[in-house]
Amino acid sequence: MLFESFVYPLVIMISVPLATAGGVLGLAVLNLFAFQPLDMLTLLGFIILVGIVVNNAILLVHQTLFHIREGGMAPPDAIREATRDRLRPIYMSTLTSIFGMAPLVLFPGAGSELYRGLGSVVLGGLSLSAVLTLTIIPPLLGLILAPLEERRRGRLEAPAPAAAE
Repeated sequence: MLFESFVYPLVIMISVPLATAGGVLGLAVLNLFAFQPLDMLTLLGFIILVGIVVNNAILLVHQTLFHIREGGMAPPDAIREATRDRLRPIYMSTLTSIFGMAPLVLFPGAGSELYRGLGSVVLGGLSLSAVLTLTIIPPLLGLILAPLEERRRGRLEAPAPAAAE
């Protein structure tokens, strides 16, 4: 409802496989140094990861649509400006999550092996998706944005049919 289209959520969902690939890579790197099974807490890390990463793509799409609909910008300019506006918040939230999860993965201690899988999944997934989301979502928006917004504008400007009397 926020985007008034079913296509924009599909663009947002493209960031999920990117994050999942990063989570698998993070778990694989951890398994090079210490064995970590794919247990329930590690799988919970994938769920947490998807929730965090989807927010980054939502920020990009929403800001782009805001620039087009409210600011009257052209789609390429809106994409560039939205990426520029949201780059810092995306990296700040990603870095705080990475630095928050790093002690779970890097420092041994009592009970650390319990959450090491969760931390490695979130750490690897956020690291990879922060870069890939910012390099894949804006060009994808560039391909679909102009036709979708033209169609939306045409629907809004179309006259209402006259009531039959």
